[in-house]
Order: sequence, then structure tokens, then C-alpha cells
Amino acid sequence: MIVYNTTYTMPTDDARNFVIWVCESMLPRVAEDGLLTAPRLLRILSHHDQESECFSLQFEVPSTATLHRWHTRQGAALAEELKNMFDGRIVGFSTLMEEIEI
Repeated sequence: MIVYNTTYTMPTDDARNFVIWVCESMLPRVAEDGLLTAPRLLRILSHHDQESECFSLQFEVPSTATLHRWHTRQGAALAEELKNMFDGRIVGFSTLMEEIEI
């Protein structure tokens, strides 16, 4: 299983609207496609200052090929929408992680 994680940093003033957009717009659209599952949105506590907030948005995906298919179908457009909606004030970077059975 692959975990697709995107970490976002934004000004504190944008954090509430970001969470609303993720929960009310992005996640329902991602769920419709069905390629990414088990969404989790987490606030990152280890980086906290009064001017910015950080969040981790995670999904499970069975393979990197499936993730690539999702990205070409939906992911690139959602990233562009987020960029335009917040006028570039939100920065994100993605990480792929592989679950290790213990």
C-alpha cells in the first residue's frame, strides 16, 4: 500500500478556508473517482508559529501507476484550483510512502 501525503503551509488567515475547501469540495470529488481512498487531514503541530499553519493530507493508493492515473484525471486540476483560489498563498509538497508490514 502506498500513502500519498501532501504537506501544505499557509498563512494562518487562510487555514479555515483551506480546511473548508478540502472537506466540502476536494474530498467529495476525489471520492467520486475512487482511485484514492482513506483520506486523512491532519494539522501539523511540530511547526506552529502565529503567522502560518501546516496540514498533512493523506490518501491510500494501491500503486504509483494508480496515483499517476488519478493525477492526470484530477490531481493536476485540483492543484491548479487550489493555487488560483488562494492566489498562491498556499504551498504544498507531496511525498510517497510505502507501508511496511510489521
